[in-house]
Amino acid sequence: MPGVYTRRQALSQFGMGLGAFGLADLLARDSYSQEGVGAREDSLPGTAEHVIWLFMQGGPSQVETFDPKPALAKHDGSLLPEEFKKFDLAQINTADAKVFGPQFEFAKHGESGLEISSLFPEISKHADKLAVVRSCYHELFIHGSALTMMHTGTRLLGHPSAGSWVVYGLGSETQSLPSYVAMTDSMFRNGTATFSSGYLPAIYQGTYLRTTGMPIQNLGRPNGLTETSQKRVLDQLKKWNGRHRDNRPIDSRLDARISNYELAFQMQMAAPELIDLSKETAATKELYGIDGSATDAFGKMCLMSRRMVERGVRYMHLVDADWDAHGDVKGNHQSRGKAVDKPIAGLLADLEARGLLEKTLVVWSGEFGRTPIMQGSNGRDHHPYGFSIWMAGGGIKGGKVIGATDDFGFNAVEDRFHVNDLHATMMSLLGVNHEELTYLFEGRERRLTDVGGQNDISRRLVEG
Repeated sequence: MPGVYTRRQALSQFGMGLGAFGLADLLARDSYSQEGVGAREDSLPGTAEHVIWLFMQGGPSQVETFDPKPALAKHDGSLLPEEFKKFDLAQINTADAKVFGPQFEFAKHGESGLEISSLFPEISKHADKLAVVRSCYHELFIHGSALTMMHTGTRLLGHPSAGSWVVYGLGSETQSLPSYVAMTDSMFRNGTATFSSGYLPAIYQGTYLRTTGMPIQNLGRPNGLTETSQKRVLDQLKKWNGRHRDNRPIDSRLDARISNYELAFQMQMAAPELIDLSKETAATKELYGIDGSATDAFGKMCLMSRRMVERGVRYMHLVDADWDAHGDVKGNHQSRGKAVDKPIAGLLADLEARGLLEKTLVVWSGEFGRTPIMQGSNGRDHHPYGFSIWMAGGGIKGGKVIGATDDFGFNAVEDRFHVNDLHATMMSLLGVNHEELTYLFEGRERRLTDVGGQNDISRRLVEG
């Protein structure tokens, strides 16, 4: 219609008028550059450039992994002592509960003497690389909401995942692969919400990568279409999509669509090469446990993560399912531990050998822990009130323990470390101020840590 301007036409016509005042912000918010929008700060550690989050979906037990509790073994099978019945633990019945002792022995490892259970004999060899936080907590008892909290920093749906915030803040180092990749050896319990970009522009959505066959759906070039012809089609699509976008209200999905076509064209060569492990040496495959056994699936994911770090992928999210041990916690954890122990140890060793560990932050966690009391005859229920995580690489000086739970492992009681604190610490290790990395949504400047993130332990992690 004559006299009706698009937003871009209006800005160009206004020049130094009122429209110019908002120009810088509008351009920043519409920009999907490689650099990202969150400049790294000199005042923060800024020791990491990449993140690999090893996520044990279902909830590994803290008292079977990284939080030894001799008192549990002493009271195994007896009713819970009175002093522990006073705790206000929502949805956990402590009135007639029986203590359930640890199912695995703990021992000290490395020069630091870090205590790790026999569930992880290979990871234990890297004890001096690990910083274990035994006081992680949140308030959400159900898988769905707990997963949402761990991944987005809030219990509410529709918010961006941590990986999306990282890429939004720092941008990407690669133009031929996604900057944010998610993989699983089974399933994502919350579906794509696990790696959603939420209200951030859709370009920051994580990409699901398969470990076999075609790594990404609909990536292959149609039969009979040459590379030259395909490029001509994509160039025309870009022109049409750009025209479509410029005549409509702001919608990040249109920019994402344009960018995704271009990225997909680059990935047709890069993605299949990424998952092609045939050129890796036999020794490397053995290191990760890629031999057709129980370690094969997670081993491939870990090896591909190392390859992605080499190729500039910013954020990798690896999910192992399922640690949900309501019955037979010993059998469940033995099975899952065997599947991930060697691959994770191999990843740490390989990153270090190639000089990549110092710039790659490795995080290990579930969505919560498990109760110190018995469920049924040999299981444990969900427990978000005090559980363990660990971090390594990214400049961290390991072999240390931060925080503690009480003698039975019910509550985080020392140096309490909320999920928002975890996200704040991750951001600081990446050199980004979590309080300043924001996005305007529904009239409010939003951030990954919401109003939390006060216990940032990044300085303590990188100092000896």
